[in-house]
Amino acid sequence: MRHERGVALLLVLWLTMLLAAVVGAFALTAQMEKLQGRTLSRGIVAEQAARAGVEYALTRLVDTDPRRRWLPDGRAYDWAFAGTRVRIEAIDESGKVDLNAADVDLLARLFVAVGVDQAEATAIASAIADWRDSDDLYQPQGGAETPSYVSAGLPWGAKNAPFDTVAEVEQVLGMTPAIYAKVAPLLTVYSGQARPDPNFAGAQVLQAMGEDAEPILARRRARTPSPDDAFLGGGSGTYSIDSRARLPNGRQATLRVVVRAGIGNVPGSSYTALRWEQGATAPR
Repeated sequence: MRHERGVALLLVLWLTMLLAAVVGAFALTAQMEKLQGRTLSRGIVAEQAARAGVEYALTRLVDTDPRRRWLPDGRAYDWAFAGTRVRIEAIDESGKVDLNAADVDLLARLFVAVGVDQAEATAIASAIADWRDSDDLYQPQGGAETPSYVSAGLPWGAKNAPFDTVAEVEQVLGMTPAIYAKVAPLLTVYSGQARPDPNFAGAQVLQAMGEDAEPILARRRARTPSPDDAFLGGGSGTYSIDSRARLPNGRQATLRVVVRAGIGNVPGSSYTALRWEQGATAPR
């Protein structure tokens, strides 16, 4: 009898420990789900604040009052939305170098402006021209047609058609990730202009155009909007917009888009999205 009572006691203790472990695991899981839910909800709040920044930027970029209109030349604008700080930068795509329209000399000067050696810059610029043209003839400066890609051991050749996206230039012979990271923000496929608009171009693009960048940028910074200012807010109507939202707890979200103002391809939308890239950063 004593042996049976001892076994029963051990069984009760074992069951008690098992139930305690189950309850503890359940409590831990519930706590983790609560934290994950809170993190997710804060991430969504930050993302929506960044999205609101894009929407707000478009209203200011096309505002009919020059005193309220934003200048899309890359300058930063700060905005508060529902207790969230949002920093917005907008650049008119006409202020960038168009991969499908710029000549080899302008492309080469742009690569030099971001720190590429002259010979390498000319080689990449010529390869870009050979990538987009419809023939198999090499550029006078060199270039790269399909045999060049085969010789380099690449599984593709020259496209012989226009660039569809800026990212496509990564496939051009001679392009490296380091060079692409520097030059990508200065390139576009949406302007269709052989020469960027100096009113919106950044310092490196202006340098590539042969302009003295600092006086032009200084005049922009000193510009005071007025009702008579017909220039402010002009441009192509296609913009690159970076919207970075930061919550009070440090949670951040970034939205990088290229949009075309006007009636969008989604009912109720005031723009057409041409590129959409978003990301989030947890507080430190």
